[in-house]
Amino acid sequence: MISSSLLRALLTSAALVTSVLLAGCDTDQVSLATNAKANQPVPAKLLAAMTEKDMDLQSPILIRLFKQEAELEVWKQTRSGQFALLKTYPICRWSGDLGPKVREGDRQAPEGFYSINPSQMNPQSAYYLSFNTGYPNAFDRALGRSGSQLMVHGDCSSRGCYAMTDEQIAEIYSLGRESFFGGQKAFQFQAYPFRMTPVNMAKHRNNPNMAFWKMIKEGNDHFEVTRQEPKVDFCEKKYVFDAAKAPDAKRDPVFDASAKCPAYVIPEDIANAVREKQEKDEAEYAKLVAKGTPVARMNTGIDGGMNKVFAAKIPEGSTGLSEGAEGNTLQMLAMSKAPGTIPGTVNPPKPNLEPVAASPQSEPIVAVPAPAANTRVASAAPAEKSEGGGFFSGLARKMGMGSADTTATTSPPPATTASATPPTAASRLKAAVTRFVPGHGTAKDAKDAPKEAVKEAAKPAAAAKPAESPKPADARVAASRPPLKPAVSDSAAAAGAKDAQLAGAAPVMSSNSFDSRFGAVK
Repeated sequence: MISSSLLRALLTSAALVTSVLLAGCDTDQVSLATNAKANQPVPAKLLAAMTEKDMDLQSPILIRLFKQEAELEVWKQTRSGQFALLKTYPICRWSGDLGPKVREGDRQAPEGFYSINPSQMNPQSAYYLSFNTGYPNAFDRALGRSGSQLMVHGDCSSRGCYAMTDEQIAEIYSLGRESFFGGQKAFQFQAYPFRMTPVNMAKHRNNPNMAFWKMIKEGNDHFEVTRQEPKVDFCEKKYVFDAAKAPDAKRDPVFDASAKCPAYVIPEDIANAVREKQEKDEAEYAKLVAKGTPVARMNTGIDGGMNKVFAAKIPEGSTGLSEGAEGNTLQMLAMSKAPGTIPGTVNPPKPNLEPVAASPQSEPIVAVPAPAANTRVASAAPAEKSEGGGFFSGLARKMGMGSADTTATTSPPPATTASATPPTAASRLKAAVTRFVPGHGTAKDAKDAPKEAVKEAAKPAAAAKPAESPKPADARVAASRPPLKPAVSDSAAAAGAKDAQLAGAAPVMSSNSFDSRFGAVK
């Protein structure tokens, strides 16, 4: 007699094989049905949360991500048909700057609306598990933007991706897998520079990407007022949300990202709700600007960000462009349990000196007006790499404090007077040491920073902090099976978990916790 757990595993495997084949993906992705990592069950705590929120295990999901807050949200459809927040995951690492990805190699993590289907799920990832964001979408291609293999993956290492811990990506992957089992053909992935609040819009009002951010904020507003996945189309090199057939039209509108927009309408109930929200946001924004809300600093030369819960546990860790924490809050985070395992070679955000030196040759990101009224689209011109740099510039590279290929292109700093002296490599190095090295806050420390840097560089190589070793491309290559990671929300298997095990799954193995990695330095 076939047991119920075995029967469920067989049916699950058959369902996934069918969905993968229908998606037209490569035949090697049939391993989704038998890969142990990719078939870890949804943790018991998440199942309990679904029950509490009136969600089915295999109902559709939607993912929202925010760079500045370094958070990834998984939303799931309830039995009422609307989406509700299931869980928020702190992001271990993202790279680049606030703003969209423009070209291959700029280290930018993408921003915008993307669609994830079963063929984009990678069970054989070099970074434990991953899914491809789908960048570039039709909008990106219409602007001539380039890039490939932009992932959400594990291993807490980013070169243009969004990196989670292995335990986190295992949970997120399992939620996506179950939604495909339930019939969802693709789930939406929304990536934002920050939460699209009036406060954040006011702080970044001078950023050259603001026209683009206002455009994707409209999609954010559609989701927030309807709690439904917004329908996304593109025309005239801009986003269009929840477009429908005009009353007098005989067929649905056909959209082309580079062509003129067809005749369409937005359902009146959605349009009215979005307009009301936008009017309220704009009124609050105007008050904040009138009060003199400080403008966020641009052109920082910092590569990406990291959630504070991870930065607090790493020696000399920094949140970079993400929101930080200070004082007692940071101490409490250092003592708390972190959501997953992180490699000892993690590379936290830090200043990159070379792009600053190259700023006179850089070209700014320019907001280009789109054909539609009151809508602008951000585009960017490529920046040239800087050559040379002198002694201190070379020393900074040896110390791992930056390179010419680690930061996304940003607009140059405000112009100075003709008599102003451009910053030298030494002054940049002193500024970096003053900011990021504990105890170097005084004038004396700043004065002595280059000498101390020389002493550090002269130490034996064995004492140097190991640099982050390069990872192979995130290709689907079969490799020896790594140990499974415990779930973030459920470290021990709950009763009945055995019945939920899928085909090819192996028992979840314990791994070194995040805390044990850095316990000696607390």
